[in-house]
Amino acid sequence: MTYDLKIEGGTIIDGTGRAGQRGDVGIKDGRIVAVGDCEGSADEVLDAQGAIVIPGFVDIHTHYDGQVSWDPELAPSSLHGVTTCVMGSCGVGFAPVHARDRQRIIELMEGVEDIPGSALAEGITWGWESFGEYMDAIDRFPHAIDFAVQVPHDVLRVYVMGERAVAGQAATDDDIARMRALVREALQAGAAGFSTGRTDNHRTAQGQPTPASEATVRELTGIAGAFEGLGHGVLQAVSDFDLLVSDDRFHDEFDVIERMAAAAPGHGTSISLMQRDQSPQQWRWIIERAERAQAAGTTIRLQVAPRPIGVMLGLRATFHPFMGFPSYKEISALPLAEQVAALRDPQRRARILSEKTDKVAGDGSSLPPLADILLAQIDMVAKRLYRLGGKEGERPDYEPDPRTCLWAEAQATGRSILEVLYDAMLEDEGRALLYFPLYNFTGLDLEAVHTMLTHPLALPGLSDGGAHVGTICDASFPTYLLSHWGRDRPRGRIPLERLVQFQTQDTARFIGLHDRGTIEVGRRADLNVIDLPRLGLRTPQMQKDLPAGGRRLMQRADGYRATLVAGRVVAREGVLTGERPGRLVRVGRS
Repeated sequence: MTYDLKIEGGTIIDGTGRAGQRGDVGIKDGRIVAVGDCEGSADEVLDAQGAIVIPGFVDIHTHYDGQVSWDPELAPSSLHGVTTCVMGSCGVGFAPVHARDRQRIIELMEGVEDIPGSALAEGITWGWESFGEYMDAIDRFPHAIDFAVQVPHDVLRVYVMGERAVAGQAATDDDIARMRALVREALQAGAAGFSTGRTDNHRTAQGQPTPASEATVRELTGIAGAFEGLGHGVLQAVSDFDLLVSDDRFHDEFDVIERMAAAAPGHGTSISLMQRDQSPQQWRWIIERAERAQAAGTTIRLQVAPRPIGVMLGLRATFHPFMGFPSYKEISALPLAEQVAALRDPQRRARILSEKTDKVAGDGSSLPPLADILLAQIDMVAKRLYRLGGKEGERPDYEPDPRTCLWAEAQATGRSILEVLYDAMLEDEGRALLYFPLYNFTGLDLEAVHTMLTHPLALPGLSDGGAHVGTICDASFPTYLLSHWGRDRPRGRIPLERLVQFQTQDTARFIGLHDRGTIEVGRRADLNVIDLPRLGLRTPQMQKDLPAGGRRLMQRADGYRATLVAGRVVAREGVLTGERPGRLVRVGRS
């Protein structure tokens, strides 16, 4: 046989959980046609000596819903071995939408997912109303990687209910019937599922609760009826389980989600799982309830992050400790270099350090109430603040030694917490980033995360690729899973074969994709060739490349020799090649 491309001499970890085996992979017409001994010539040969060859990652939780309409690259996910991403998470997206509501939907996404509204307004191509028209529109031009879409509840609610689509406003029977019909129509067109958001931390750009955040059981179960009789489709929900109200409300909120899941029998549901300081044992309650639901015949899978869910603070980031200080606000609109010069002025420094912060959340602000809580408790927060780095090439540490926190530095040097924070933010000419592990770090390590990752109901998720562009860059989760949990962590390592299976076969099958996720004859040639000893993350860098001059954090990695989508090399050594084999995946359709 003559192959289009052959990968030679690597250790094949095929995504099934089986031990790796040395061999070749032969590819023709975008498919794997031979594995092991691949006799014959090839138009192109990739040398995988000393590397592992694994399936491409399937990321089930991203937010490229707007970006996909103008950006063919879908980075940073495409730089971290992701070959298929699922969008429309957390109940937010851009379809279906009436033309009159476009700005409202942009403001919703801006607030919930920290994507600059000006970038969305300038970048989104529009040209659709229905969800099917949206799917057609984003599939009209080629992309680097594949993508699938879910129907977002918040946007659906606005489309059907108009001005009545505010949190706490009950949907009528006619509203629910219309939403159910639209979801079914989208599923039949190939949508991957339906998502809803129920967390108090999600706010619109004006600081208002999201439209679906208080949707009733009647509404959720009514919409879930859209899945009846269909052979594909999943549901996804994000909730803080009324954490800001009281722990007593936990079971009531879980009941709502479980009843929604039970209303779509045979269709999986996934929810977010994380450890929160405000209720350190809540994650265990979530696992217990998911196990009980599974035993009763309702599948609720747990989306788990492989490291702390944290935010990066800095002068160019969305949030930093001094943004509410009056003397900082005077210079906040200046270019970075001018800000740094002003902040280095001894008189301004002394004035800022003597001030108290104004509120930064509330009406007119998309920042969650948590932002003001953190600013009011900055001494406590500093015990969880670390330097992440700023210079290109530095390796960030996402499981830092507590002895390296900025509070410890203040104690050791005799300076105040604010002085240490102030000076740290000015490092690297104001480009330095501070890291605040917000969730999954209550014990100041990742032991709880290890328990989550190794639970039978766990799925890798929550990367939020394309979102929170000024505060996080967690689209690098796939790289971190392999490098930290499979190689570097001194205790609690997870077998490499399991980590590969976890984010390839497991995620693909959950979403309903059976043509990818493993290295087997007949499967799509979505693959990664990875030099495991070199695999590692670089420190995120802020870059100004969104429409309207919008900024976003970008994180790159070392060690990816090649990433293939449908047999074409879309990235080599961390650089996208310009190949565009990616397309919309219509789940449930051949």
